[in-house]
Amino acid sequence: DDDVVIVSTARTPIGRFQGDFASMTAPQLGAVAITAALERAGVSGDEIEEAFLGNVVSAGVGQAPTRQAVIGAGMPWKVPCTTVNKVCASGMKTIMLAATQIKAGLRGVMLAGGFESMSNAPYYLPKARAGLRLGNDTIVDGLVHDGLWDCYNNQHMGMCGEKCADDFQFSREDQDAYAIESYRRAAAAIEAGLFKDEIVPVSVPQRRGDAVVVDQDNEVYSTKPEKIPALRPAFKRDGTVTAANASSLNDGAFATVVMSGAAAKARGLAPLAKIRGFADAEKEAVDFTTAPADAVPLAFANAGVTAKDVEYHEINEAFSVVALANMRILGLEHDRVNVNGGAVALGHPIGMSGGRIVGGLISVLRQKDATLGCASICNGGGGASAIVIERL
Repeated sequence: DDDVVIVSTARTPIGRFQGDFASMTAPQLGAVAITAALERAGVSGDEIEEAFLGNVVSAGVGQAPTRQAVIGAGMPWKVPCTTVNKVCASGMKTIMLAATQIKAGLRGVMLAGGFESMSNAPYYLPKARAGLRLGNDTIVDGLVHDGLWDCYNNQHMGMCGEKCADDFQFSREDQDAYAIESYRRAAAAIEAGLFKDEIVPVSVPQRRGDAVVVDQDNEVYSTKPEKIPALRPAFKRDGTVTAANASSLNDGAFATVVMSGAAAKARGLAPLAKIRGFADAEKEAVDFTTAPADAVPLAFANAGVTAKDVEYHEINEAFSVVALANMRILGLEHDRVNVNGGAVALGHPIGMSGGRIVGGLISVLRQKDATLGCASICNGGGGASAIVIERL
């Protein structure tokens, strides 16, 4: 009864940048995932005691993004709502916060997850409010500025990926090989229907005619693997990180219903998984790429498990080199990490991804008839979150 359990998960397909979901706001995508998560859990919105949802680039989204998504899903106005911004780890952090509330006895049934519309991130005119008195000025890309920029070193986070590759001596060929395998795994998983239990189809209204229903991830088909080695570096002239061996810009949403074991038992529900433990870690911002390797052992300790107990890992592929470096530090074999592909191939809606890899991990544990798994994700500013899940 004291356990914290995951009763349902649901996610939208991951849409390409300026693609299928460009006409939808981030909270609208969130509402789709929330509606499905509630339905799959067999609970009503009235039973949710509080909602934590992640969103990173909130400029232009409107006041209280989580509130918008919750009300958009038909939930009652009485549900307290909080939007969480831990950059790429936002979606995972909401699950950790929900679990903490439940473990403390403050709540019994919680909603967590995250959403992002990178397609709709606005541009800024920073000096316009004070007045542009004379001459030209700069338009700032809000997506890059608030989502993808290392403000501590005044550089794109891709440069942190370059530093990681240099620090650990991962070549361009190493990163491209990893990316090609991520694309292969993701395409194979889609073709085998391995994401069908995770995904809820999204009906996208059109200006004319019937709505278009999007029911599968489509980022994976935007790149031809055989062309990956020929791409130019994305962040510096002699670099090794490219648009293909890094994650892409995307839109999507994830939601999960988390509750106490007692609440699940009282409702006669069969949980998908138990949250065994979790942790955050921080280091210098420029080295955020390897922060998961610091968070994972802390999560193991919190969960009371050892590295040998954990059968499968999801490590968010912000860049191919992130997965490569953390696998090396943690001593992980690639056949146990991101077995259905990762963000390099599937895409990385930054407010969603931390939740998506938790839902994906639950799917992998079921598909592989395994018990224990760990999901970890780095975030801008030098941080990472990790969570240990036990399939029930």
